[in-house]
Amino acid sequence: MHVSIVASRPLPAVVETVWPHEPACAQAAAAWAQALSPALQRGDSVVVNLHGTLGAGKTTFTRHLLRALGVQGRIKSPSYAVVEPHETPVGQAFHFDFYRFNDPAEWEDAGFRDLFAAPGLKLVEWPDKVAGLLPPADLDLYLTPPELQDGEPDAAGEPRQVRAVANAPAGLALIHAWQPQHSASEASHV
Repeated sequence: MHVSIVASRPLPAVVETVWPHEPACAQAAAAWAQALSPALQRGDSVVVNLHGTLGAGKTTFTRHLLRALGVQGRIKSPSYAVVEPHETPVGQAFHFDFYRFNDPAEWEDAGFRDLFAAPGLKLVEWPDKVAGLLPPADLDLYLTPPELQDGEPDAAGEPRQVRAVANAPAGLALIHAWQPQHSASEASHV
């Protein structure tokens, strides 16, 4: 008699959707906060790369996610500081913005290797600026705003195309958090 082997879902897994307005972004962030909480309480490290042009909604999504995780007070963009640490009731969260990052030596000097090795959530805007230095992401989130006639991003509050690619089990848990909101047919494997 042979024992059945139950295979896990293949990775990467992909979900594509549209956030028609900012409340939909906040709702997605709340679902992700609920899915992230057990991993953060265990002391896991979860890396989420946020991709998109200026004005795509990366920082807006991050603020909603940090609020949903229980961060109180002002949540400022780390555009100039590069990283903003946040204490949540379930664990540490770090918001990185590498838009102005120019020198790979900064990576070592700033101690980013240690931060990425530590437990907690790492939300990374502009990960392409530090390609080759970052650990593999558990999930890549791509946000695409509508475009105006001149090719510039449209105003905040407009619909956003959203594509989430899970590269690891922690990322897959985030995609599963969206499943009650989306039909199973939206999830695909590449």
